[in-house]
Amino acid sequence: MRRRIAIVASHPIQYHAHWYRELARAEDLDLEVLYCHEATQRDQAESGFGVDFAWDIPLLEGYRYRFLKNAARRPGVSKFGGMDSPELRGIIIHERYDAVVVSGWHTKSYWQAILACRECGTPVMVRSDSHLHDDRSTLMRLAKWTPYHYFISRFDACLAAGTWSREYFLHYGAKPERVFIVPHCVPKQPAGAPDAQQLQTAREAARRQWDIPRGATVFLFAGKFIARKRPLDFIRAVATAATGNPAVYGLMAGDGPMRAEAEALTAGLRAPITFAGFLNQRAIQPAYAASDILVLPSDQDTWGLVVNEAMIHGRACIVSDRAGCGPDLIVGCEPDPINAGCETDLINEDARTGFIFPTGDVDALAGYMVRIADTPGMAERMGAEAARLIGGHSAAAAVSGLREAVAAIMENG
Repeated sequence: MRRRIAIVASHPIQYHAHWYRELARAEDLDLEVLYCHEATQRDQAESGFGVDFAWDIPLLEGYRYRFLKNAARRPGVSKFGGMDSPELRGIIIHERYDAVVVSGWHTKSYWQAILACRECGTPVMVRSDSHLHDDRSTLMRLAKWTPYHYFISRFDACLAAGTWSREYFLHYGAKPERVFIVPHCVPKQPAGAPDAQQLQTAREAARRQWDIPRGATVFLFAGKFIARKRPLDFIRAVATAATGNPAVYGLMAGDGPMRAEAEALTAGLRAPITFAGFLNQRAIQPAYAASDILVLPSDQDTWGLVVNEAMIHGRACIVSDRAGCGPDLIVGCEPDPINAGCETDLINEDARTGFIFPTGDVDALAGYMVRIADTPGMAERMGAEAARLIGGHSAAAAVSGLREAVAAIMENG
């Protein structure tokens, strides 16, 4: 029997379309995605990307969807009131879906969907990668406890992206048997991927494009130039590491309000860094080819899908201890605040896919950069392991997780 599933989403997101297409191909599921906002090129710039653009990959192909009218006075995706979808109630009541997935609870539209489901008895599943490791005050945590415990414990199923988000749901009262792992995923490399010689040629061409010196060990920052992504930490770490090993080099792909400040700091520190500017989904492929390791220094990243993307390209990663993906994707090392190294807590040298460092600890980050640059073959070995590990965080695994959740709520009511 095919189960009719609706996903209520904010707007088309480049990392989610792949999962939607895989769900649409499932013979036992009948999917419809309900978008609450149609983002403009200006919306993309204002969300932190820093430039007006449209994604250069198809985000609306391969699955059924509809855009809802956004009745918000000031439409947008970054504030609770930026999405207001009055028609959701009528759609959910009329369509009688077997279950509705809401992509969180931080917008008015999501609550409109949740309340409509409650009104007509449709099961509600919520997908989230929220975790408890953000820098929140005790007062804020206490203020959230009662309301969050009230509504999270009443969801029919909670779809967690990974270890930390599962712990989050359980912390706020979700029953363990109602929490299901639906991992974040990004598309695989295309069929007929290039052979080793072609990859090397692409790597050399990309490095020439950005004037990267021969023999450099290249660390990539790929993201918005905004405060929570901490691009200045990356710059300071590259500058520090380069004094320890001159092979250390930085490549920064992205744009945003901190771009000028970042360039000024780079010039002031004489850090060996190239700024590639904003790179769309197709244009960023050469950046992965040119680099050896991705760095995610963010202090607020509920997951960090750029890490999945880097691993798909065979790149290991260094991430902060606030990145939600750390426990699931960075295998073999946990942060050591005393020694800023992994020697004391190494799990398996061969299984390591990267390093985790204390957020804001530039010296620890620089230390890992030097260690990788000093160790021949380390980046390649970790990258190969990262590529193997990320295979388990696939669209097929995400479909399986959702299917398991649907079966559970249909069986238990």
